[in-house]
Amino acid sequence: METLGEIRALLASLLPGAELESAVPLSADSGTGETQKAVGYVEPLLLTVTQDGARRRLVLRFGKPDEFGHRRRSDRVQRFLLAFDTAHTLPRHAEVLDVGAVDQGDVLRSLRGCGEPYLLSEFAAGDPYAADLRRVAETGRATSLDLSRSEALARYLAQLHALRLTADALYRRTVRDLLGHGEGVFGIVDGYPEGVPAAPPERLQRLERACWEWRWRLRGRDARFARIHGDFHPFNVLFREATDFTVIGAARGSAGDPADDVTALAINYLFFALEKRGEAWDEGLGPLWRSFWATYLDESGDGALLGVAAPFLAWRALVLANPRFYPRLAERDRDALLAFVEDVLAEDSFDPGAAEALF
Repeated sequence: METLGEIRALLASLLPGAELESAVPLSADSGTGETQKAVGYVEPLLLTVTQDGARRRLVLRFGKPDEFGHRRRSDRVQRFLLAFDTAHTLPRHAEVLDVGAVDQGDVLRSLRGCGEPYLLSEFAAGDPYAADLRRVAETGRATSLDLSRSEALARYLAQLHALRLTADALYRRTVRDLLGHGEGVFGIVDGYPEGVPAAPPERLQRLERACWEWRWRLRGRDARFARIHGDFHPFNVLFREATDFTVIGAARGSAGDPADDVTALAINYLFFALEKRGEAWDEGLGPLWRSFWATYLDESGDGALLGVAAPFLAWRALVLANPRFYPRLAERDRDALLAFVEDVLAEDSFDPGAAEALF
């Protein structure tokens, strides 16, 4: 609980002349018996305030982590901002006066005047790894440097994923987000325009259903919960000289199943080869695909990853096949990508060698 002095300072900024009489915790439910509610999503304080001789009561709510989608601080911020932005649209809803956050000095900072969020970071020099993949696809040849870079990325991920985390319900959350988040399988499918060649609604529904079934196969795999990047695709990896690179774009919590990162990068070796097929694959992107998988599995020792990779590959394939992201992708290539993951989802374990059939 914040100190009374901090609460008084907040009230002074909102209600000039108001005085705080008391601050008392509110329970989730004062009832008893079988219908008593044990927990709520927030920790509320009942404030009794006097202003201009009149007494009024307010409720000050603080966020708290739980397994119902509020484990991350960003979840709790989102919940309160949404309440502040929408409560006034509901008839008879109690007036919402302010929204804010507790800063590092335990001061209550108001956010009621804020608009869109922003994020400031340093500029990272380098060329996106996608440029390498395009060049290899065009020339049909992977150089020794290309092989070194694919191995460097695999080793980086193996080292990143070596830090295993305490799941504490968050592994289930990340699997749930893989499916139901707006950037996950269901959200990406909803983003497909009508009438997409090779991606009719019936096919997308089948893919969704297959991914949902994998959710239950991943249940109980909490020991896999690890530090990850969370969006490890070729536009978020910037290479400079030799194998020196920087990563950007970590915005999904940086915790989950290592299969997320591995498949996010690996599927791009297939994707960039599709346009030219065997010409780009045989001596170009194919060796990089094989090198990446072999290095990662050897360095990480995580053979179990192949038993959970399927829904993550499907998610990334649905992104790459979505015309909103890649409007120039040919119908045959969109079909090939979706057919590949249909086969992958039907197997109990992923075999990287199955990619050869595409080319």
